[in-house]
Amino acid sequence: MSDSSLALSEQSEAERSPRLWAIVGATGTGKTALSLDLAEALAAQGRTAEIVNADAMQLYRGMDVGTAKLPVDERRGIPHHLFDALDVTDEAAVAWYQPTARAMIEQIHERGADAILVGGSGLYVSAVVFDFRFPPHDDALRAQLEADLERDGPGMLFARLREADPATAARIDPKNGRRIVRALEVLAQGAQTHGAALPDEPALWHDDTRIVGVGMPREQLVERLDERVVGMWRDGLLAEVDALREAGLERGITARRAIGYAQALAQLRGELSEAEAIAETQALTRRYARRQVSWFRRYRDIAWVEPGADAAHLADGRTD
Repeated sequence: MSDSSLALSEQSEAERSPRLWAIVGATGTGKTALSLDLAEALAAQGRTAEIVNADAMQLYRGMDVGTAKLPVDERRGIPHHLFDALDVTDEAAVAWYQPTARAMIEQIHERGADAILVGGSGLYVSAVVFDFRFPPHDDALRAQLEADLERDGPGMLFARLREADPATAARIDPKNGRRIVRALEVLAQGAQTHGAALPDEPALWHDDTRIVGVGMPREQLVERLDERVVGMWRDGLLAEVDALREAGLERGITARRAIGYAQALAQLRGELSEAEAIAETQALTRRYARRQVSWFRRYRDIAWVEPGADAAHLADGRTD
């Protein structure tokens, strides 16, 4: 490309309408680092960019070590949004997150900046990026189903869901009590569930959207995740969870069930040894990563890159 053509290309890039980026993939693949690099690469082109969290557990204040939340002083001066947005006693619900995240993205776009949605919570990402619509909540019904879950466990509720809606049951983890409860709540209101899956032909919410998936070989990811869990305990997860108990962690519907946090709570209560808590967290993290990969592999227009990909190439629209 000639110098004059390059100058014209850079000018048109700087003058385009704000874009929505989504950096997705399994936990531990380097999404956070890539989002920062992308924001800086866009800045080099004359664009500004701001980052929006799409990790359900990083929404919580104080849940830092166990979620690998990036410290404020390591954010390179790039604005970050929807981190530390909830107390641990609040419920993280995708029906709340969707309009909240979209409103934030619209505000970013109004400032003339690109928005970079980053995280691995598949339904949260999909709810923002695609044209998802959620049925309303029924608080009384939800409370009854939560009570049933506490009393009978997820197995009994999953059997009810499988009988009422086999197609949805086939797409839900039988151990995911919250997802089972939500599906039963929707069915009880006479509506079809969203199936915890993408629509057959998902339409984009924002026309100019670029989805980038960060992936790596499974063996390499498993090793990285196992080391990461050990590092969480070494870096003070147990002390963090002990402090969060004072803030009401054990009363939280969502936060107390987070991978790592549930195991640390069990260790503090004397129900698990440290070795058992770490091993259980590692196993659950590996299983969660498999589900994340499966979820994002269904995205039709996703560009897959390796960790440490050249962000300047991404900003130029290249993934080679």
